[in-house]
Amino acid sequence: MNASSDVLVIGAGVIGAATAYFAAQQGLTVTVLDKGLPASGTSSACEGNILVSDKELGPELELTRYSLAVWHGDLSEHKKLWEFESKGGIIVASRESSLASLHRVMTVQTGYGVAVEELDRDALREAEPHISPEALGGASYREDCQVQPMLVAAHLVRLATEAGVRFLAETPVTGFLRSGDRVTGVRTPRGDFAAGAVVNCTGTWAGELAALAGVNVPVLPRRGFVMVTEPLPPMVHHKVYAAEYIDNVGSSDAGLQGSPVVESTPGGNILIGSTRERVGFDRSVSTSALRLLARNATALFPFLEDVKAIRHYHGFRPYCPDHLPVIGHDDRAPGLWHAAGHEGAGIGLSAGTGKLLAQAIGGQSPDLDLSPFAPARFGSPADPTPAHHEEATA
Repeated sequence: MNASSDVLVIGAGVIGAATAYFAAQQGLTVTVLDKGLPASGTSSACEGNILVSDKELGPELELTRYSLAVWHGDLSEHKKLWEFESKGGIIVASRESSLASLHRVMTVQTGYGVAVEELDRDALREAEPHISPEALGGASYREDCQVQPMLVAAHLVRLATEAGVRFLAETPVTGFLRSGDRVTGVRTPRGDFAAGAVVNCTGTWAGELAALAGVNVPVLPRRGFVMVTEPLPPMVHHKVYAAEYIDNVGSSDAGLQGSPVVESTPGGNILIGSTRERVGFDRSVSTSALRLLARNATALFPFLEDVKAIRHYHGFRPYCPDHLPVIGHDDRAPGLWHAAGHEGAGIGLSAGTGKLLAQAIGGQSPDLDLSPFAPARFGSPADPTPAHHEEATA
């Protein structure tokens, strides 16, 4: 048996790293286990969005605004480490119907304190001179930001270990330790690890890990592709995406969906997203998805037709059927906590999620009510005999 910790975090993606970092700030002893390396899962296969603009009113928007305050507050001194950019976002409408819908969304968002400004044709082209001539107008969200997600995970793990956190890579979890109904630790090929609180931060694989504990957390993989261009002079100045992106984020459709999301990076490369499809853990390259990315991006920014794409990457977003993440203590398996199911918003919500969980685990009342994200909302255990899932790892 390895030494016991106050908190055992499973998964060293951005959410797991943030949870470990803030738990250490609470003075708790923390161990982090990952079946691979930091950011080797979903955190290495996304764009690094921190978006207010695409959030529906309700708990996720509240969590987004809280998390944004954590990025700008608690983590502000480390911004340069992970290329934090307060670039702002612009939603573009190219049809009259989309423009009308965008106006309705803006009116509601403004009533809830979201910083949004309407852009007519001229203002849109002043902000983004290379936008499609078909664009009728848009909405500017100055709060939208961007980070390099792999740098976030790597540096938060480093900062956490400097604060005393123990990190073990290549350490898959194969089962849970129990004392009656209570989860008291995990089993791994490197021995058992005991802890007062075990936190499931395994992203797309959170459902498999939860099943090992006999509880149902219906997180499913949703595959997404991103394309990367050759380095260019500054030509895209904000995170720019079509109004249809919001509908795709909130959709439960299993088929291939795509809407253009285009932005530059500090190195000059342009990132082109996004696609979504539920195909299980199929890692094969979809030429249909890549063609859809290219077609959508060039429709939004025609100059991209003459730009070389130098690579593409893809991974799995942790999709939850009700489009809310799973955050908090699992009353069905006392001692087990979850932080997963954030889908494409995981990078942006990671800072707030990690801080809130650390507060709750440390016995404080969290700054934000976590009850809308409660794991127990999914009801009864998925499998009363979790031993059948011993092949699953985290």
